[in-house]
Amino acid sequence: MRKRKVLIPMPRSRFIKVRCPSCGNEQVVFDHATFPSRCLVCGTVLVVPSGGKAKILGEIVRILG
Repeated sequence: MRKRKVLIPMPRSRFIKVRCPSCGNEQVVFDHATFPSRCLVCGTVLVVPSGGKAKILGEIVRILG
């Protein structure tokens, strides 16, 4: 059998729901973020960019998409 070529590749990036370690607020962030994402309630940094996939500092609750 021949392997079929994928016409439309699936993206490797996703949106992730992250819980803030300080206040417990849940927020949706991008896992390949280019800017640091902060908690909307307390201002704690949740995501730090690292060139490719971002470093997530909060607890991952759910992967969306």
